[in-house]
Amino acid sequence: MHRLLRGEVVMFSGFALAAAITILLIMPQANTAVLTEVTQTASGPLGPADRDFLVKVRQAGLWEIPVGQWAQVRADSARVKDVGAHLVEDHKKLDAAVRQLAGRLAVPLPDRASPDQQQWMAQLATETGPAFDRDFANLLRAAHGKVFSLVANVRAGTRNSEIRRFSGTAMTVVMRHMTLLESTGLVNYDELPAPPTPSPAAPAPAAVDPRRQP
Repeated sequence: MHRLLRGEVVMFSGFALAAAITILLIMPQANTAVLTEVTQTASGPLGPADRDFLVKVRQAGLWEIPVGQWAQVRADSARVKDVGAHLVEDHKKLDAAVRQLAGRLAVPLPDRASPDQQQWMAQLATETGPAFDRDFANLLRAAHGKVFSLVANVRAGTRNSEIRRFSGTAMTVVMRHMTLLESTGLVNYDELPAPPTPSPAAPAPAAVDPRRQP
């Protein structure tokens, strides 16, 4: 009897372990499906790039608002202080807009900045004066360059009318911020990523002699 019970316990444990492994294997696949699915909304199809765009806009505000506020007390340059104030004002409006849009489109948004953004914040939190000014201008200018490319690609290809409108607004804000940061005179352009290499031009189609057409 005891041997039978021990056998059943071992068998049950084996089934439980197998079930647990199966769940672990299935969960990443389910998450991947959610990330890649296209959902239908009143404003058109909503794809993974559209959702990622909303997340990126939200995360931009989560680090640029506090960093812009730090500029008011940590910066040495009056121009950096002014640029920081503009960033705070613009991102507060953009953050309110992205949260409203994400709510309508049922897109969950993060409550904290990305790991890279948190690292940049940690760096700036230790600095004051000219060192803060320099890193503020360069970190933010580089970040805006990356975001600008992402927003432009979404604007060019989205099938969702609300995302199309909001991405246009975001592009205007990002372009304005790049210009403001460059106006500090502190941006080191040599450290920015180089523009992508142009792809080779497609050969022109061969000329066709209409006299030889059937």
